[in-house]
Amino acid sequence: MISICMIVKDESGVLKKCLESIKDYNYEIIIVDTGSTDNTKEIAQKYTKNVYDFDWCNDFSKARNFSISKASNDFILVLDADEIILNLDEENLEKIIIENREDVGRVVRKNEYLRENNKFIYNEYVNRLFSKNKYKYYGTIHEQIVSKDAKTYTTYNLPIVIKHIGYDNEEIRRKDKINRNIELLKESLKTKGDDPYIYYQLGKSFYMNGNFADAKINFEKSLNFNLDTKFEYVQDLIETYGYSLISLGEYKDSMKFLNLYDEFKDSADFIFLIALIYMNNGLFHEAIIEFKRAKSIKACKMEGVNSYLANYNIGVILECLGNEEKAMEYYNMCNNYENALKRINLIIKSQKL
Repeated sequence: MISICMIVKDESGVLKKCLESIKDYNYEIIIVDTGSTDNTKEIAQKYTKNVYDFDWCNDFSKARNFSISKASNDFILVLDADEIILNLDEENLEKIIIENREDVGRVVRKNEYLRENNKFIYNEYVNRLFSKNKYKYYGTIHEQIVSKDAKTYTTYNLPIVIKHIGYDNEEIRRKDKINRNIELLKESLKTKGDDPYIYYQLGKSFYMNGNFADAKINFEKSLNFNLDTKFEYVQDLIETYGYSLISLGEYKDSMKFLNLYDEFKDSADFIFLIALIYMNNGLFHEAIIEFKRAKSIKACKMEGVNSYLANYNIGVILECLGNEEKAMEYYNMCNNYENALKRINLIIKSQKL
């Protein structure tokens, strides 16, 4: 019923981990190599006989659609080489697929990355499972699933959780990929014209590379379009734009996000961003209120914004205001968050002097 389709190139460092995570599910595995110069293909052939070559043409959709054409099953689950399956509920998966066979299934992807030497985990839903008879990929980079009859479609959530391990690799390799993506996105703008989604992805690429100035420029170009805030990428665009302004020290300008408060007041991630904006503008009382409000919202995408990260920042504010005793209470609510543990140790040491 399900074929897992992948496109790969020079992924020897991560491919084995990916394939080990899926080998016991007995799904058909299709791997298309786009020109590896390492032993990626040899690793792939240990797990499946369905390994094919594809001449790379700077178009991810063509490679994706080629891999799908090799699948013998109707339903396609797409994975990347730097993703591993953490959880897959086989018992319910096929039942859920059959009940939603006309639509596109989404998996939870956990992304781990570093920002200013702090590890963050960002959870997102991504479209990954669909019928090959009804859907295909479109777009040279950051390709998207589109209906073959050009109609809009609905999505549903799958009992699948994957971890993105791409950022576990060495910094140079990661940045090489990001730089490649930036060039492909720029080329896509030249050939297809202005597109808010491409500007968003370009901004994200610059952001992940630590180039916050160019990230800001491209996020603003995307926001010049009349965007529907119901799209998930639009909310991520707005939030990442906000973090870009904070990283650039443009605190006063970031206050404009208060105009969007009612639009995203139910999002712990957005409320946490608002709290950071207040905090960086010296509005500490308002910041504490918003950090506490973020804690009251159950669901979040960035792990910790409704728990230990909010508690930590409240602790920082209270410590800066001279209330070390109350700050310690909030630091202690951060469990094993490293930054909070450091503050606790420093306060204890200072009190002993």
